[in-house]
Amino acid sequence: MPKMKTNSGAKKRFSLTGSGKIKRKHAFKSHILTKKSNKRKRNLGYFGQVDKTDEKNVKLLLAMK
Repeated sequence: MPKMKTNSGAKKRFSLTGSGKIKRKHAFKSHILTKKSNKRKRNLGYFGQVDKTDEKNVKLLLAMK
């Protein structure tokens, strides 16, 4: 049986932490930044974690299961 291919869009958007959790970037940080507060823009810059309910789907895209 052939190997599972990694989804190329997912491999650009997600990365693994050392403990096996999946890191992601926040949305809404790319344009129309003038109306957003500095605090909001700063907090959007930090990495977030993929929610537990979405982890299974993301792992399938990354060919980890």
